[in-house]
Parts: sequence; structure tokens; C-alpha cells
Amino acid sequence: MQRSIINKNPLIAIFYLILFFFYESLSSIYLFLPPLLALLFLLFTQAIKSNDLPFTLYIGLYLIIFEADKGYLAFSSIVYFILIYKFLLPKIEQSFSCSFCIKITYVLLAYFGFYIFTLFLSNIFMVSIPEFNYYIVYYIIIEFFLVSLL
Repeated sequence: MQRSIINKNPLIAIFYLILFFFYESLSSIYLFLPPLLALLFLLFTQAIKSNDLPFTLYIGLYLIIFEADKGYLAFSSIVYFILIYKFLLPKIEQSFSCSFCIKITYVLLAYFGFYIFTLFLSNIFMVSIPEFNYYIVYYIIIEFFLVSLL
């Protein structure tokens, strides 16, 4: 595959897609592996802020794989992330000045907010209500450490 000299972006995103596909399969088998929803939320917001369309599309594909593997409605996480990015994140970034606090809210919004959003969608479309288990607290702690590294 030949690349132009002007385009300096690495082609590593395809490698990340394949790696995430395998990781997502393993996280559905082994419950101690977090599903990386908060990390995908942070990467999604960074990709939109930097106007990086290919990376945004890759994150969207990651989210579709996540939804298919976990049994959520199609495109629900993408719609949720866009709504939160458009309406709630500007107010959060305006109110908090520390990046640590913003990253905590990213992780909490990614898990608790997405649960509430899927609960809302399940009531609208009359599908089964998503279950809330206590692994989510473990996932929030693990993903907070991962998000704080970025």
C-alpha cells in the first residue's frame, strides 16, 4: 500500500482495530477484563476535537463491535457519546479546571450515564432492561487508571 508524502498519519489504527477485536472477545469470556468503554469515550471525544475523521470512524467501528458483543442496541453508544459530547461536556469542561476531575467525570459518564441511557432506550423500545452488576464498579476503577495515563 503506497502512501503520499503529505499524509504523515500512521496506519497503526488498523492494527488497533484488530487488537481491540481480540480484546473484546476476551473481555466477554473473562469478566476481570474491563470492556474499555470509558477509554473509547475519551478517544472518541479527542478524535472529534481534533477533527480526525478516519480515527473517529475507527472509534465508531470499535463501538459497534462493543455493542454487538455486549448485546446493546445498535448505534446506542455512538448516539450517547455524541449527545454527551455536544450537550454535557462543554459545561463540565467549563465548570472544572483540573484535568483529573474531568477524567473522573468521563469515566463515570461513560458507565453510569450509558447505563441510564440504555435503560431509557429499553423503556422506549420495550426491549429487555439491561442488568446492573457490581463488576461495573471494578471496571470504573480499572478504567480510571487507564484514562488517567492518557
